[in-house]
Amino acid sequence: QVQLVESGGGLVQPGGSLRLSCAVSGFRAADYSIGWYRQVPGREREGILCLARNGDIASYVDFPKERFTSSRDKAKNTVYLEMNSLKPSDTGVYYCATDLVSTGEYDCYEFDSSHYWGQGTQVTVSS
Repeated sequence: QVQLVESGGGLVQPGGSLRLSCAVSGFRAADYSIGWYRQVPGREREGILCLARNGDIASYVDFPKERFTSSRDKAKNTVYLEMNSLKPSDTGVYYCATDLVSTGEYDCYEFDSSHYWGQGTQVTVSS
């Protein structure tokens, strides 16, 4: 059974850092592209970045690489989203996703509700 489980969210002060985890089961995270997304209340879900099978990353507009990056731990079958210099506007629910087909860093643009998503983890940036 394919599962993606996000964790690591919480309350962080502006300017702080946070690392989110996406633990996967039912497949090898190293074999496919993994996308990270954010949902803010009242707005559509937006893409953050796409981690390709080879480790290349494509960042979406408004999510600079200097603040958002991703990596894999193959032994733990887990993908991480590292976030720095967090702002209150970064508050939202963060999701990871895959389609179990794509391998490139630009393929996550095609991920939709028909693919595999985690349940999300809440990040709140506030003083």
